[in-house]
Amino acid sequence: MPIRCTIQREVDIYVALAHVRELVRAAEFTPTDCTRIEIATLELTRNLLVHAGGGTFTLTRLDDPLLGTGIAVEALDHGPGIANLDLALQDGYSTTRTLGSGLPAVRRLMDEFAIESTVGVGTRVHAVKWRTPPRRRTIYGH
Repeated sequence: MPIRCTIQREVDIYVALAHVRELVRAAEFTPTDCTRIEIATLELTRNLLVHAGGGTFTLTRLDDPLLGTGIAVEALDHGPGIANLDLALQDGYSTTRTLGSGLPAVRRLMDEFAIESTVGVGTRVHAVKWRTPPRRRTIYGH
């Protein structure tokens, strides 16, 4: 059953992280993968606050007969959207004077990564980490 967290304030980020920690440990991920999922969560939830003024973070345990156990994270907002996804996924690119490593880090840390964004409508980022990782996939949407 998905766990949904509304991200509107800084404290909401830590509530989401607590849910992530509980779920990844229950799913018996390695400590390294637990940390990877926690970092991805931190980056996505901070992006919700900084770039969109808030949004929804969803965490889901996956049990797939072929792929095994996974954790899916999704950040959804109704903010300004991303005009250039290719640029936003480059290390060092930032619109807010940060290091510009958030989305590229999430893409590297997770096994699957998909992003859809429409200017003026919002952005959806979906990423999955598998206990036994399949081939990495990146999917772009509009």
